[in-house]
Amino acid sequence: MVFGEPLIEQDEIDELLDSVKNSWLGTGKKVAIFEKDFAAYKKAKHIAAVNSCTAALHLACLALGIKRGDEIITSAMTFCGTVNAIIHAGATPVLADIDSNTLNIAPGQIEKKITKKTKAIIVVHFAGRPCDMDKIMQIARKNNIFVIEDCAHAIESEYNSKPVGTIGDIGCFSFYATKNITTGEGGMVISNNQKIISKVKTLALHGLSHDAWKRFSDEGFKHYFVEEAGFKYNMTDLQASFGIHQLKRIDKYWERRKEIWNFYNKELKDLPITLPFAEVKKCKHSYHLYTIRIDKSKCGLSRDEFLQRMHKMNIGCGVHYLSIPAHPYYKKTYHLKESDFPNASIYGRETVSLPLSPKLTREDVTDVVNTVKKILNH
Repeated sequence: MVFGEPLIEQDEIDELLDSVKNSWLGTGKKVAIFEKDFAAYKKAKHIAAVNSCTAALHLACLALGIKRGDEIITSAMTFCGTVNAIIHAGATPVLADIDSNTLNIAPGQIEKKITKKTKAIIVVHFAGRPCDMDKIMQIARKNNIFVIEDCAHAIESEYNSKPVGTIGDIGCFSFYATKNITTGEGGMVISNNQKIISKVKTLALHGLSHDAWKRFSDEGFKHYFVEEAGFKYNMTDLQASFGIHQLKRIDKYWERRKEIWNFYNKELKDLPITLPFAEVKKCKHSYHLYTIRIDKSKCGLSRDEFLQRMHKMNIGCGVHYLSIPAHPYYKKTYHLKESDFPNASIYGRETVSLPLSPKLTREDVTDVVNTVKKILNH
């Protein structure tokens, strides 16, 4: 069983073949359709499709005017892409510890890390659970700093009935192969500020003044000008071919993941492991990752021993993630100590993500549960 295997249906395949047959492989009308549909789904005013969430985060930093010497606070528990985007923007990443229950960045820890150099906070809606955005926005506005929402895990998530990604200044999304909907590789930037998205669109395609598909459209060739030294971060029609149809099934896929989530909760509750924290009222969870914690003192084996045994039983699992301070590069470059981020560090040594995909059958999910029980009841 492959961890995070996406469910690709015939509509995506047909749309992809249509792009191939029409020989439009780059950024074109299908990207524009996907942008329009995603903006409607998220209730966002302005939107830009890009080739990854890491690119989205990088461009978000640049669009906000982040420069060398600035500091951006983010979670000690996230994928390296979040931190790398800050570094590539020229800023210094400043880590804050997480809440040990929700696994999201702790507002109180954010406040402790704010300095005169702090220009933004990147919050990570971890595993699909919304961060405490009321407190975070209050802190941000009080200190006149921007908020970027890393929504890589949280396409469907809502906080107090507000779609995540629309609460801060910019929202960034991922459509990687293992995400809730996929374009293989891909990302999206949303904002209610038109100037931000205009900047993102320009920077995402070499700094050109016109989109490629418009330059070579039926309206005839249009000259372009390089307005900034941009990047090659644009999404292609091949990717959007998947996204257009995946988005139409997003609620159906969400319901299936919720079923699996609830089944895991029911079947695994009596085992000597820690299950995901209970959901919070008025918030919608995306059910992107189902994370359990393997504490050797409670269950008799380490997290890595558990992973090895699951692998031998042909059950693919994930680790999301080692804490950022546990990685040699960040530890050395920014003089980080894992002991300064105890909640993230402990979680990073115990976490295991079980398979959670709409492609899983009842037999698959039952197999996962039975295998976990067999290993832990050794």
